[in-house]
Amino acid sequence: MKATTTTLKKIGRLDRPDNNGSAQMFDNPVLERLSRTHISIPIVMFFSISAISLYFAVTSTGISLGIGLLVILAGLLAFTFVEYMMHKHFFHMEPDNSIKDKLQYSVHGVHHDYPRDKDRLAMPPFVSAFYAFIFYVVFTFIMGDFALYFLPGFLFGYAAYLGVHYAVHAFQPPKNFLKILWVNHAVHHYKDPDVAFGVSSPLWDYILGTMPRKDK
Repeated sequence: MKATTTTLKKIGRLDRPDNNGSAQMFDNPVLERLSRTHISIPIVMFFSISAISLYFAVTSTGISLGIGLLVILAGLLAFTFVEYMMHKHFFHMEPDNSIKDKLQYSVHGVHHDYPRDKDRLAMPPFVSAFYAFIFYVVFTFIMGDFALYFLPGFLFGYAAYLGVHYAVHAFQPPKNFLKILWVNHAVHHYKDPDVAFGVSSPLWDYILGTMPRKDK
């Protein structure tokens, strides 16, 4: 019997990832430059916002430090879930119309085409700042003063995600327990984009059944 092969879902537009190239996304040079970001900018931004939020959490709320620490950890855990769900259901949305196709390619498909383009491993700073503001508004609406502790945990998770994502594309894998992050992300990019959606942690891939098989 003839063996059948499975065609994997195509995320970018190239037949094979180009590890040395970079896409030009805009004809306007200003917009093109704004679409590129040094990884340190959003990381520093998120840590700075977190520090400010923690300052106000400690000085202007009656929440104990013990409870605050638990809320920070809850924020960190929440980010890992949001990271997984966004990656799986938004970044990898089915581009079944022209608008979704352009959106999907702009926010993620281009990264699958040019995975080692270091200037496009994070959202532009103004987008990151907008995200942080939206997170703060939503968290404050839901949990009031606890948001001042929850937001730093969430943004620390976001910063960790950005750092890990940069590292797995820019550096060789370490010879320790963190190697799984490099291995999983390589499988996601070069073998099967329908697995390994967690970048900063494989937690939700384990729980939701999207860990790469060992034969990958």
